[in-house]
Amino acid sequence: MTQELVVSRGVSVVVPTRGRVAVTERMLASVRAAAERCPEPVEIVVVDDSGPEDAARHRDHCARHGARYLRGPRHVGAKRNLGARHATHDLLLFIDSDCRASPDLLRRHVTAIRAADDTDGLAGPTVVEESPTAVFRIMRRSHLLHGDLEKPATGGELEWATTSNLLLRRTAFDAVGGFVEESLTVVAGEDVDLGIRLTGQGFTLRAEPGAEVVHDRLSSESLRSVWRRLYGYGRSEQWLTTVHPDRRTPRCNPAVVLTAVTVAALAAAPATRGRSGALIPVTAALALGLRARARLSGGGPRAVADSLACAALEGAFDVGAMVAALQLRRPGLLFTGFRPTPTGGSRV
Repeated sequence: MTQELVVSRGVSVVVPTRGRVAVTERMLASVRAAAERCPEPVEIVVVDDSGPEDAARHRDHCARHGARYLRGPRHVGAKRNLGARHATHDLLLFIDSDCRASPDLLRRHVTAIRAADDTDGLAGPTVVEESPTAVFRIMRRSHLLHGDLEKPATGGELEWATTSNLLLRRTAFDAVGGFVEESLTVVAGEDVDLGIRLTGQGFTLRAEPGAEVVHDRLSSESLRSVWRRLYGYGRSEQWLTTVHPDRRTPRCNPAVVLTAVTVAALAAAPATRGRSGALIPVTAALALGLRARARLSGGGPRAVADSLACAALEGAFDVGAMVAALQLRRPGLLFTGFRPTPTGGSRV
């Protein structure tokens, strides 16, 4: 799907964006600096669907940093596919607009993949920029929020990786048809789907721990931003269970349980003179306590409080999954979740 142009040896960096003008320019500057250390030619392709004012600023910044600017569709997968179709090199590096390339990012990726003919893609760790906020400190305990970004730091073979830092051979990308362009959410889940299709068709994806990008902290330091991210992740997980049903696994969703208990307690309230209402806070406390226990590390009142707060915020993921099951009109999904690896073992 990317064979419209003559392909040459080098790296095409594909960046989807919408708004985020200031952070996107910082990303462009960081990639241009990393290109100075890369042993092969580098081009940057930005695909944007911002409004007129932001789009004009993106165009100016692309011109300043030697990047190509393309107008694209809304869905992030469709943006990346469009960028790949217009890319001119045989390696495709996908990076998000709210990330910054480390100085050695491109050199490490290119050197590693050229030395490994049996590797079709490399994923580097995405390190979230530190923030002084209490929300950021609390959510450092959450694997749901940052775990997948940091996973490549441990090295080894991967089944999939986030597209905040993913290098692919163009041949492998074309062979699986690129990213999906329609899903339940505009962002989230398309990277998991791509990785599963790649490794499922025999392509190899490995971690490159030294090829780092830094993720902007804005999406991890406020209640609103954390809730939105986790809610979106929950919705995308349910979509993934519909396109990869072999990854579906039974799951007790706390949001579903609490909703069911609440409805039952309210229905029984007249007969129990309101005593059934006590089941609601008891159920909520039990669900919160069980999840907080899994997040607890360290001792003292602050550790306990942070674990409870983290567990409460992770409830956004459960709510997102519940809402998605209803949106998809698949009530069975209320009791299932997504398993990253299929039954019968994994190469991960």
